[in-house]
Amino acid sequence: MYIFLKRLSFLFVVICCMSCCASVKEQKHATIDTVQAQILQDVQILSSDAFEGRGTGTSGAEKARSFIVERFKYLTITPYPDYPEYIQSFTFDTKKGSQVGKNVVGYIPGKLRETIVISAHYDHLGIKNGHIYPGADDNASGVAALMHIADYFSKNKPNFTLIFAAFDAEEVGLKGAEAFVAHSPVPLNQIKLNINMDMLAHNDQCELYACGTSYYPQFKKYIQSGNPDLTIKLGHDNPNSKRDDWTDQSDQAAFHVKGIPFIYFGVEDHKDYHKPSDTFENINAKFYVDAANEILAIVTRIDNQFSSQIQMNKNKVM
Repeated sequence: MYIFLKRLSFLFVVICCMSCCASVKEQKHATIDTVQAQILQDVQILSSDAFEGRGTGTSGAEKARSFIVERFKYLTITPYPDYPEYIQSFTFDTKKGSQVGKNVVGYIPGKLRETIVISAHYDHLGIKNGHIYPGADDNASGVAALMHIADYFSKNKPNFTLIFAAFDAEEVGLKGAEAFVAHSPVPLNQIKLNINMDMLAHNDQCELYACGTSYYPQFKKYIQSGNPDLTIKLGHDNPNSKRDDWTDQSDQAAFHVKGIPFIYFGVEDHKDYHKPSDTFENINAKFYVDAANEILAIVTRIDNQFSSQIQMNKNKVM
């Protein structure tokens, strides 16, 4: 499927980055590099009508899984023996009975056994009342960013072992992340951080939030933007402000309840949130590419500096 889709005629190689937060349809044509073209292509594919909104348990979700699996294979991400073809199946209860969900999980071995889980949910709302809910921002954007990060580390060996997890059933109660934590392929005490991405592509103020440092302030020093067109803000993690607290609002919650630190990257809700208008055409393309690149830079910074700290602590014990 991936090779076939790669041959389709998309307009990514001519998408313009004229203004920080212009939508795709507002941008002029100009050449951009292949990395930007790929990440935007991944968002458009996953949010296309062919995937029917990627509702858990639907044929659209199956198409999305197949696409992600093929991308994992292409990026030479290693599958775990317990998850044939990268698939971690799980069941959960609904009002209509038991339902099956399927996570897509693989890893890139690092120099250390200590692990960082990089995650994004691939499911969305599916079809409701005859309308497709494409979920371009929520959360095709997070999945494409996950593959963008995996692409980099497939060519640059990380210090930490990196698990890449595309979770299912987030929209019905974080079920995929909960199943992953309950049946982790590595001991939970080996996981030093979860970096979760959920909605990265639609913000008219060019603001990306990093949530979690109120709980885990040791990670503040790694979070900064090297791009003058993008502001990274800390916040939405104050437990005394339930309305604005995102701690339990996405898959990082499953890690947090186990005492595993997290950083959750996302944008504030927008007019297209959970609507059929959450389309590829309505994302802020340049902002999104900038956000994905800055998250990659932060992950790289953590991989270099935090791993050195862990290694130093090991040496002291020895």
